[in-house]
Amino acid sequence: MLSLFTSETAKLCDGISRREVLTVGSLGAFGLTLPNLLQARAATPTRKPKSVIVLFLLGAPPQQETWDPKPDSPSEARGDMGVIRTATPGLVIGETMVKTSRLTEKIAILRACQTNDNAHSASGYYMTTGYPHQPMQVENAKPGAPNDWPSMGAIVRKVLQPNCTLPAAVTLPEQSANDGNLTWPGQDAGFLGRGSDPWLINCAPELGKFEVPGLALPSDVPAKRFEERKGLLESLARSESSRDGAGTHVHRAFEMISSPQARRAFDLDSETVQTRDRYGRSRFGQSCLLARRMVEAGVPLIRVNWTRLPNSPNNGHWDTHSKNTEGMRKLMPVLDTAYTALLEDLSDRGMLDDTLVVWMAEFGRTPKINGGGGRDHWGPCFSVALAGGGVKGGAIHGSSDKLAAYPKDGRVLPQDLHATIYHCLGIPKGTEIHDGLGRPLAICRGEPVKQILE
Repeated sequence: MLSLFTSETAKLCDGISRREVLTVGSLGAFGLTLPNLLQARAATPTRKPKSVIVLFLLGAPPQQETWDPKPDSPSEARGDMGVIRTATPGLVIGETMVKTSRLTEKIAILRACQTNDNAHSASGYYMTTGYPHQPMQVENAKPGAPNDWPSMGAIVRKVLQPNCTLPAAVTLPEQSANDGNLTWPGQDAGFLGRGSDPWLINCAPELGKFEVPGLALPSDVPAKRFEERKGLLESLARSESSRDGAGTHVHRAFEMISSPQARRAFDLDSETVQTRDRYGRSRFGQSCLLARRMVEAGVPLIRVNWTRLPNSPNNGHWDTHSKNTEGMRKLMPVLDTAYTALLEDLSDRGMLDDTLVVWMAEFGRTPKINGGGGRDHWGPCFSVALAGGGVKGGAIHGSSDKLAAYPKDGRVLPQDLHATIYHCLGIPKGTEIHDGLGRPLAICRGEPVKQILE
């Protein structure tokens, strides 16, 4: 809750009490810290940014039952699930991806992605930042040095925030974490500082009326008092403006609290019942719908994390160490519905050409079924799918061996995926950021996958 005023009488030289300064500085996402979040530089300030929606599938779906099935492999590798034909001649995918099979002419598939890391959190760090974790193969890795390279969202905020009223990068409906709420490293701004963190929205948009805490004024703060508080912060900003230009960012912070654009972006009640049903009434499905609305509001990057589906095997995520088939049949209808609704909705609205949708996870699954009927962690080879936003639909780049175990050709590393995404966003390859010592660093060391780009 906003709380800026106090009865403390001791004043600073500008007439503002020390308590007021401390209280202002302690605000959450919509207080004085928010202007700090909005202090960023633009590499191309006059360019209208495109958007990317990253669907990050916690636990990692098996490539063998999704984008890279091997129907002619031995049964211990193939498993007991079949394949279906698609809209792309000669392409087959896993049998549970029924709705997706009709849209493959909009989708490009990377079949030879690789991290060579079999730990959720370490491999997740590599996929999220484009830099391998130090050391590799560490499960339950914690955020922080030496693994403090900024996430993709943080870099997008740093580069594109001056073009945006809303935060330039948003994560919802929660962070990716191992069981026990052990948050993965690589999801924040790292050495760029908290001011470039993607805006994390913890939410359950599938439950009744959906509101983002803090976006509306508290009931005990009338408009007049809000304007007075705004004046206080702007007074603070003017005292700081000669040093860091904070005034602009304070103004932007209050724009976010009071702007109809921000409120509209999160107003799922304005969607028709048919549209909400189209995405599925799951937490993931409604988060995908929310992501589409945020694209419409001008947010360049939205990451939608898969969340645990109640009453499902393997704790409701894609970590199918056991009951792989049962897990696929339970989870895929939710993903298949939300994913295709998002692609079709964007296309129907004329937005898909300017919006890249990325289906990705931290790694893949082992080439052979284990004793529990599941597949274990596998970083040597897996698939990523991209649609819209400047990629060639129906394209397939790279291939794996006969068991989908190792790349055969066209290997893509996480840094190459990042370079491809930045390219689609229109962020130049040579764009630099600066570390804590002020040293210039390239945002990415990879190369765009030109074979799938239009």
